[in-house]
Amino acid sequence: MGSPTSVTPLAGVYVHVPFCSAICNYCNFNRGLLDADLKRRYVAALVRQIEEASDGTGVDTIYFGGGTPSLLAAEEIEAVIGACRRAFAVAGDAEVTLETNPETVEPASLDGWRAAGINRLSLGVQSFRDDELRRLGRIHDGARARRAIDGARAAGFDNLSLDLMMWLPGQQVAEWFESVDGLVAASPDHASLYMLELYPGAPLRDEMARSGWSLAPDEDAAEMYVGGFERLDRAGFEQYEISNVARPGHQSRHNLKYWTDGEWLAFGCGAHGTRAGTRWRNLPATDEYVARVEAGVPVVAESRRLSPHDRFVEAMITGLRLSRGIDLDEVAVRYGVDVMATYGDELTPAMEAGLLALDGRGLRLSRQGMLVANEIFRVFV
Repeated sequence: MGSPTSVTPLAGVYVHVPFCSAICNYCNFNRGLLDADLKRRYVAALVRQIEEASDGTGVDTIYFGGGTPSLLAAEEIEAVIGACRRAFAVAGDAEVTLETNPETVEPASLDGWRAAGINRLSLGVQSFRDDELRRLGRIHDGARARRAIDGARAAGFDNLSLDLMMWLPGQQVAEWFESVDGLVAASPDHASLYMLELYPGAPLRDEMARSGWSLAPDEDAAEMYVGGFERLDRAGFEQYEISNVARPGHQSRHNLKYWTDGEWLAFGCGAHGTRAGTRWRNLPATDEYVARVEAGVPVVAESRRLSPHDRFVEAMITGLRLSRGIDLDEVAVRYGVDVMATYGDELTPAMEAGLLALDGRGLRLSRQGMLVANEIFRVFV
């Protein structure tokens, strides 16, 4: 297998903020309850880690993920963005995203975020139904989410993304469509629609058992997925990835790096990064991360060099997540693999079932294929 050809696209910066006001009963992200003193030290550690990585790398996206990054004060966000601008060659039109929860969105905070340099908000609505939000342990309700959306627009944010979750405990198909219709009515620029994943040990599992809540049958989950995206099609959104839709010009530039074999630098506890064929992960514990940065000790917990085969497999799996699929000629040039010659026999059943389409030299999943994408991806692993 040949080596990937050298490319020099602009990189992204991912900044992890682990603090939350409350811990949702389904969440498996690296997070913890807000501690004001630890937050202050954490922001200082972020700034120091970023400045120590200074090398002038070209960057066109900065993404604050979490946790609940909107718990940072505007001046703390500004300090982190400032460190990025000093350390890297940040493009003038860089996309700078802040993940937010509705309960943290107030007029003063919105104005502060804009002044700090945030130009894109990703709002974790999850549902517009109050009963579903309570079951998820969320501390906002549907009305609070709508006020947050209206406030963001009033503050001048013209790049707004909303998150919804489907296949929730006790959720019926019609109830899911209510939230999708609520999203359409809110008219965001981008939206992410995810199926709930219950990780082992999630408190929600115990609550489901105690309360007698169950997940809808698989065929209902499929109807939720396909029907939800069909509603968004009719509303003028374009599905560009398994879980994501956007209005023209509003695809997530940062997340596209994950799906197109891009590069991103990672700062903060538990953050993952990829650059020049190397993947790394920072220490997950917040206090240990802070202590190590303060002591001038490296915070990378593990690092590995991706082989050409690793990069090919990742390119296939992430590329097929995109609605446009992958260009087989480009794959052959970059990775030295003739996909159909190597994997055609194994992919044929999916193509015959209408789950996978081969259009000239383009290979892509159908919407039905997206429902069973992980089964198809196993061909490459």
